[in-house]
Amino acid sequence: MNNNLRLFTRGIIKENPTFVLLLGMCPTLGTTTSAVTGMGMGLATLFVLTLSNMVISLVKRQIPDKVRIPAYIVIIASFVTVVQLCMEAYVPSLYKALGVFLPLIVVNCIILGRAEAFASKNGVGASALDGLGIGVGFTLSLTLLGLVREVLGAGSAFGVQIFPGGGILIFVLAPGAFFALGYLLALFNKFTAKIR
Repeated sequence: MNNNLRLFTRGIIKENPTFVLLLGMCPTLGTTTSAVTGMGMGLATLFVLTLSNMVISLVKRQIPDKVRIPAYIVIIASFVTVVQLCMEAYVPSLYKALGVFLPLIVVNCIILGRAEAFASKNGVGASALDGLGIGVGFTLSLTLLGLVREVLGAGSAFGVQIFPGGGILIFVLAPGAFFALGYLLALFNKFTAKIR
């Protein structure tokens, strides 16, 4: 497998932020009441992560060490603002559903961690691939968790009713996020143990 493909796939399986690194648990548990909100949060994070990685990689030599983290936060906050304004304009229902978790992308440990650990030490292309891989891994895991919770809790998938009469209420409530995440973690580890 060539290095570019390895950079991309690493974030999906070997360094999946949700199922392997257990990072970003606040938005993971808070926004996955449905598959749509999970996917929306994942895609917003993917956009911010990829573009901030690229910009940080471009300007890393111009940023003094003493203000490195505040500079990264300003760059990340700029992209979060773009995502917020676009969501509010084009998908207001998703914007309202994500609520406070959308601006909290600025201080998401996944994004800050990738900026510090990878983008500040590598080139633009590699940083873009790293951001895409980690972002896709995060998006897939949030969508899957949201889908499981929606199917079990509301009897629907992506807003389409599958089971008449709904589902088990606890899965759309906060404790259901922990139950669903625990089972998905166990399944993910079982099936990827040989790959990792």
